[in-house]
Amino acid sequence: MKSNALSMPTKPTTNNSDAMDNTDTQLVITPLNHHKLAEDIKLWGQELGFQQVGITDVNMAEHAEHLQDWLKKNYHGEMAYMADHGDMRYRPEKLVPETLRIITVRMDYMPPEIETLKIINSPQQAYISRYALGRDYHKLMRKRITQLGKKINSALAQLNLECNYRAFVDSAPVLERGLAQKSGQGWIGKNAMLINPKAGSYFFLGELFTNLPLPIDKPFEQMHCGSCRACIDFCPTGAIVDNHIVDGRKCISYLTIESKESIPIAMRKSIGNRIFGCDDCQTICPWNKFAKTVNEQDFLPKTNLLNQPLERLFLWSEMEWKKNTQETALQRPGYSGWLRNIAVALGNAKTTERILSALKSRANEKSAMVREHVVWALEQHKEKMKLII
Repeated sequence: MKSNALSMPTKPTTNNSDAMDNTDTQLVITPLNHHKLAEDIKLWGQELGFQQVGITDVNMAEHAEHLQDWLKKNYHGEMAYMADHGDMRYRPEKLVPETLRIITVRMDYMPPEIETLKIINSPQQAYISRYALGRDYHKLMRKRITQLGKKINSALAQLNLECNYRAFVDSAPVLERGLAQKSGQGWIGKNAMLINPKAGSYFFLGELFTNLPLPIDKPFEQMHCGSCRACIDFCPTGAIVDNHIVDGRKCISYLTIESKESIPIAMRKSIGNRIFGCDDCQTICPWNKFAKTVNEQDFLPKTNLLNQPLERLFLWSEMEWKKNTQETALQRPGYSGWLRNIAVALGNAKTTERILSALKSRANEKSAMVREHVVWALEQHKEKMKLII
């Protein structure tokens, strides 16, 4: 990075006290106004579609302690990447050398007219986490954060300056919620989600690491959950084991997205019809009455994913699955993971000929994991039919 206060050539000026040739180009020290730049960055961020922009430093000591304790208890399960990279996750300056500040951004994603609770309570329909119904947010967010970085350098270029920057969107060892809290975006709630008092928690987070010594924002120090236990009590699997602490191994989002293994039998009935992720701890949160719906084109639900019967999605061939989930987060668990999840949901659904037929059609699936879940689902229906008789 070039100096933050650089000598730059200016137009000739006249100095009345000196007999100087007015045609000489003089050098004037032009300091970079970091406070003005920080204000401009927040304005540019809003112009790019971010609802809020914050700035913080690299000191993550408090959040590092919380992460280490969480890892020691093995709450990350199969997510080995959470323990990888040593201390880079809470030492931003080691992840990107010379980093001095992190610019955090928040983008709302809640699409309009989504009847979350109605779908959860419709066992024959597939429930997909709200964030995954549209285009994968990573590409859009990273592109716009990078545009913000370019905008900053475009402004700096007028002073013959340049900064280093790197954009992140849930794609590297970054404690994004901790950084967002430190930069004033909100507090970390009992469900471990970042909650903003004016926008709830239905938003994506991203970061721009930079070596600009910008003024930092005041951290959001006060937690406004009070005595509320709604998220803790509403969690289907009891994954919220303490304030701010989620046992990932019990979380439905982990079980249906991150885990590549069989879903523990003890957890299957609690999953209900949730085939990808879970929003229960957000749906029940009182603060989400302030969540803003958006019309960002990329975040609008794809029509072939919303309110679909379970058996229809279960019968997609791998080629159909790839086509129908293209450019969405739904490809993360893989095709076998997709079938595994729906098999569990089908086992929890009401018994119908269509559901039994769909399950039996996958009885000889090449994936042993899928076959095992199909067998379990069929057994659930046998038990249900016994009760009817």
